Amino acid sequence: MKNILVTGCCGYIGSHTVVELLNNDYNVIGLDNFSNSKREVLERIKEITNKEIKFYECNMLDAGKLETIFAENRIDLVIDFAAYKAVGESVEKPVEYYINNVSSVLTLLSIMKKYNTKSLIFSSSATVYGTPKEIPITEESEVGKTTNPYGTSKLYVENILQDVYKSDKNWNICILRYFNPIGAHTSLLIGDSPNGIPANLMPYITKVANKELDCLKIFGNDYDTNDGTGVRDYIHIMDLALAHIKALQKLETEKKGFYIYNLGTGKGYSVLEVVNTFEKVNNIKIPYKIVERRKGDIARYYADVKKAKKELEWEAIYTLEDMCKTSYDFMLKNKGE
Repeated sequence: MKNILVTGCCGYIGSHTVVELLNNDYNVIGLDNFSNSKREVLERIKEITNKEIKFYECNMLDAGKLETIFAENRIDLVIDFAAYKAVGESVEKPVEYYINNVSSVLTLLSIMKKYNTKSLIFSSSATVYGTPKEIPITEESEVGKTTNPYGTSKLYVENILQDVYKSDKNWNICILRYFNPIGAHTSLLIGDSPNGIPANLMPYITKVANKELDCLKIFGNDYDTNDGTGVRDYIHIMDLALAHIKALQKLETEKKGFYIYNLGTGKGYSVLEVVNTFEKVNNIKIPYKIVERRKGDIARYYADVKKAKKELEWEAIYTLEDMCKTSYDFMLKNKGE
């Protein structure tokens, strides 16, 4: 049984991936510092899978604690989810984002090297593409002209990982560039439940639906899109989690290499299309108002996912309706928690 270290294991994407790892008989060692997650997720994971993970409360910037995890466990592979993720917030707090998202990975890599753990799946983002010159976006599309510190932090780490691999071909690295994950686990026990006011669209919509927030703020309706609101490629969290298993299986098979994959559906939906779909499938009205564009936002992007389909034998199967329905049902099931 392989021992997989999952950083940010109680976060939105991390928790769903841990469930899939346990369901596929991997042994999971998890770490989280609960900066944007909740401790009860550990119990939820156990309830879904009937399995426990070995957990450490740890900040990745704490090299001493991080090394303890490697000293106490034989780690075969690391899946790194430990990052701040809000585009708008990153514009306001660039230093915090670079320290947390870049310095933490440098700490991790130095300890991985020391303990000869050279297999890594890195949680990256489509924001590394900046404003794309072509749609859909392929893995060969130009990167580097990022529009916000969050995207730049992910790009920095991608460049670091490329340099690490060039320096030592014994590394086995897979970079997964996410588009926009939404939805919740079909058990409705885990989902997107950020601390504080959400920075991302779907949890904001669900808080409006629950009357925790008065209305949804839509940042700009003058983009060059069908209805003027930003277009994104939304992917169900269950599909995204399964992609990590496929990536892990590839690394187990290939042993050494450097791989990059887009993870999305290959379809773009505008903010208003998401709102309208949410209203339709859940039979609820979402009040909204148009406000100024956010700094760093772009008009549209969606993925070309042919490479992941061919090389990982993976493709998204859940629909936007599924994403909206599970998001709302998760909120209803977990009201007041």
